[in-house]
Amino acid sequence: MAQPLLSIRDLTVRFPLDQGHHDAVKEVSFDLERGASLGIVGESGSGKSLTALSILNLLPSSSRVAGGSIRYFPEEAPPVDILQAEPRQVQDIRGRHIAMIFQEPMTSLNPVHTCGEQVCEIMLNHMDYSRKEAKNKAIEWFAEVELPRPGRIFNSYPHELSGGQRQRVMIAMAVSCEPRLLIADEPTTALDVTIQRSILRLLQKLRQRYQMSLIFISHDLGVVSGVADRVAVMYQGRIVEQGPRQQVIHNPSHAYTRGLIACRPPVDHKPERLYTLHDFAQEPPQEHPPVSRPAKKAAPSYKGGASMIFELKALSKYFALQTNFFGRAVQRLQALDGVNLGIRQGQTMGLVGESGSGKSTLARILLQLIRPDEGGLYYKGEEVSGFGKKEMRTFRQQVQIVFQDPYSTLNPSLSVGKMIGEPLAYYRYVTRRRERKERVIELLENVRLGADFYHRYPHELSGGQRQRVAIARVLALNPEFVILDEAVSALDVSIQAEILNLLQELKRQYNLTYVFITHDFSVVRFMSDTIAVMKQGRIIETGDSEQLFRSPVSDYTRKLLESIPSL
Repeated sequence: MAQPLLSIRDLTVRFPLDQGHHDAVKEVSFDLERGASLGIVGESGSGKSLTALSILNLLPSSSRVAGGSIRYFPEEAPPVDILQAEPRQVQDIRGRHIAMIFQEPMTSLNPVHTCGEQVCEIMLNHMDYSRKEAKNKAIEWFAEVELPRPGRIFNSYPHELSGGQRQRVMIAMAVSCEPRLLIADEPTTALDVTIQRSILRLLQKLRQRYQMSLIFISHDLGVVSGVADRVAVMYQGRIVEQGPRQQVIHNPSHAYTRGLIACRPPVDHKPERLYTLHDFAQEPPQEHPPVSRPAKKAAPSYKGGASMIFELKALSKYFALQTNFFGRAVQRLQALDGVNLGIRQGQTMGLVGESGSGKSTLARILLQLIRPDEGGLYYKGEEVSGFGKKEMRTFRQQVQIVFQDPYSTLNPSLSVGKMIGEPLAYYRYVTRRRERKERVIELLENVRLGADFYHRYPHELSGGQRQRVAIARVLALNPEFVILDEAVSALDVSIQAEILNLLQELKRQYNLTYVFITHDFSVVRFMSDTIAVMKQGRIIETGDSEQLFRSPVSDYTRKLLESIPSL
C-alpha cells in the first residue's frame, strides 16, 4: 500500500474543567493519500475544526493534545510527527507544506496591511524570493484565483473587497507556496450560492493543477459532496463513519449520517415538515412524499381593495459614495431601482439574490430604519411616510425582525428573561412583573425552550438556542409581520431544520406574515409561498415558489437554481 501524505492515529484533544476534563476530540484516526480530498462533516462542536487545528499545532491555549499522533510524510524527507516536532520544524511545515483557509477571511486578514503585502509576507518567509519577485508572484496568484484586476487588488485593503474576493485572497495566500496539503475550514459558509459554487470549482482546479491534497470541513454534506473523494462524519468528537463519498452519501451506515442527510431541505419538493436528528434517535422515519403544500387562501382585503399587508410602489434608494465640501453627493450608488412588490397577509415572501442585490436595503426600508428617496411604501393601505408618532409606535410594535447572528443582537449582560421582558415593559404591554414573567415563560415554551432558560445568559446557550431566544423576543409584542434576515444561514443543518419547523408552526399559531431573506434556495423553497428574485436593486422575477422552481423565467434565476449544492 502506498505511503499516505498524512496519517492521524487516536488523536484526543482535551479541555480541562473545574472538575475533571472534557475530550472534544476522541481517538480520531484517518489517512489522507497524496492528491486525494477528504471531507469532514458534522455539527458545531463535533470536533472538526479542532482536528484541523491540531494538524498545524494551532490549538487554543486552553486545550492540549492528550494522546495520539499526526504524522506527515514529505516526499524527500523522513516522516514528521507534528505533535512531537520542534517549534521551528512546525513553523517550516506551516504555509510551505500544509496551509489552511479559515471560515471568516475578514478576521483572518490583517486590516492594516494591503492584501498584496500579506501574500508577499508568506512567500518571503518560506520561498527564496526577492521582494520584487514576491510582488510579481502575488499578482500572478491573484490572477490564478480569478480575482478581477489583480494589480489593483494587490494594493487594496481587506475592507475594500467583497466577501467572495476576500476568500479568494485567502486562497491565494494559502496556495502561494504550493503546499502539499490544503485545509479548508468552512470556506463557503457565509457566501452566496453562485460565489460558493465558483469557490468550490476554484479549489478543485487548484488541487488538480498543483497536485495538492485537500481536507474540506463543512456542516453541509451537499457542499462536501462536490469536492471530496472520501467523507468522514464526526459526532461528539468521534468519527462515526468514513468511506468513499458515494458510499457514505447514498448508503450511510450510521443513524447520525442518515439524519444529517435527511435534515437538508429537499430541492425537488416542499414537505410539510423537515426531519430533525431527534426523529432518527427514535426510529428510521418514512421518506417525505414528493408533494407540495396546498396554496394558502387569500387574506381579507384592506382599504384599497388589495389583500396586501405591504405594498411597495416604484421604490428607489440611493447612497452617497462621494460628497463635496458642502456634503452633497457627487457620486451615488443606486441600491434600489423602481421596486414594485406586494406582500400578502399570512403568507411568506422569499427574497433571494446575491450579495449587493438590495435585499437588506429593502428590509431596512420595510422596517423604516431608512427612508426611500423615491416611490411609496404602504402598510395596510396607508402610506407609511404619513404616519404620526402614535401610528409609528404601533407600526414598530407590529413589524419586527430576526437577524442572522443572534449572539451579536442579544445583550450579553442581560438574562434571557430580562431580554424577552424588555419590550413588554417598554410598550406597557404587560405592566405587572409577575404577569410579565409568566408571559416570558409562555413564550419560551412556545419556542421549545421552557422556564429553565429564564435566568440563563446568552453565553450559556448554543447557536440554535440563542436564535430561539431572538424569535421569542420578537413574538413578545404579538407582531403581524416579521422579517427573517438570513435567520438560519449560520446554523448547522440539523439545528436549521428545527428552527425552520418552529418558524412554520409559529406562523400558523400567531397568523404571521414573513419576509424570508436568504441566499439558500432549498431553504427558501421550504419556507415560502411566493418568491421575489433581486438583482442589482431590481425585482427581476416574482411568482409562486413551486412555479418558480419548476419553470424560472429569467436566466439569472436559472443560474441561481443550478448553483444549489446537491447530493
